[in-house]
Amino acid sequence: MNQDNKQQIARIRRMERNLNTAAAAVKRLTAALDKWEAVQNAIAALDEYYGSDLWRQDFADDEAGRLPADLKRGVLSEDGIWNLLSDVRSLNDRLKK
Repeated sequence: MNQDNKQQIARIRRMERNLNTAAAAVKRLTAALDKWEAVQNAIAALDEYYGSDLWRQDFADDEAGRLPADLKRGVLSEDGIWNLLSDVRSLNDRLKK
């Protein structure tokens, strides 16, 4: 095997690794984007709920102790939905670029 042949084989192996790495990344990103598209309605519902009269009533009822103690209430934290919606905006900006 001559030097040109060794370089050729090394190049093909390197490109094969690149192909495999890129193909795996595309597959993972496609799956992630499919999930992202599937949660858009949930995100829109959270955006509409946050700061609405319903959210304020739910928040007040929680503060007054009128909700069950074992009820998950992450949506009533002032930072929970805000942080998520901020992350959504950042991600959407990144996707646009």
